[in-house]
Amino acid sequence: VYAFCRTADDLGDEIGDPARSLELLAWWRSEVEAAWEGAPRHWVFRALQPTIERFGLEPEPFLQLISAFEQDQTVTRYESWDQLLDYCRRSADPVGRLVLMLLEEPGTPAQLERSDAICTALQLTNHWQDLRRDLLDRDRIYIPAEMIEIDDFERRFRVTAEQGWAVDGTFLEESRQLIRACVERTWPLYTSGAELPGLLGPRAAPVIEVLGGGGASVLRRIEDWDYETMLHRPKMGPVGKLMILAKAWWSTRSSRSTESARVEAS
Repeated sequence: VYAFCRTADDLGDEIGDPARSLELLAWWRSEVEAAWEGAPRHWVFRALQPTIERFGLEPEPFLQLISAFEQDQTVTRYESWDQLLDYCRRSADPVGRLVLMLLEEPGTPAQLERSDAICTALQLTNHWQDLRRDLLDRDRIYIPAEMIEIDDFERRFRVTAEQGWAVDGTFLEESRQLIRACVERTWPLYTSGAELPGLLGPRAAPVIEVLGGGGASVLRRIEDWDYETMLHRPKMGPVGKLMILAKAWWSTRSSRSTESARVEAS
């Protein structure tokens, strides 16, 4: 599954030619269709075939991801928050649903709703973290236009990103306030998603805690950096990563101990 996602992402972002990327993504879509018709051709799908059969995977999440990568080739600016969320529903939420399937969770409506919240939050966090890189490397701005009230925003953003310091005396503070608004609209999704581990079994819950905890830590880093991601890309250090992994390990250990005690008692 990871090989599929990694390859699709690379076909969208690493080719350097949107027209060629669209051609390759169309080919990748045909490989999905062939795989679910029982005739996988590419090695990724031949390797994926036993997983498809074992977990009863459907093609829809894979096709949704491809559609998001295709959109990246034609849409580089977003007008509204709802338009951005629609992109996240296809670029991020299918991954969470696939993870739940691979962890053999039933995928109840409550689980899926909270999984989608976590994945959308993770995608948005990535956007706010990578503002400078997305603009300079891929000419993309994910901040919805309806949230931008800064005069001559795009030119000032580009000059700031290119030179590494604010273009004028007011842009830095204006951009901080804009990114703060984006971050504040993202936190409720993490809050909603935080309920998911409690709805999962002991094997799946720690995995989701790692994913959600890592994203929330990055969002806090953006806050700690005073929302200056038009200049810098904050990231979590090794100590923070180890703390999240240690928490997940302890949760797994505690869950297993509780389950063992329950079984022995019964």
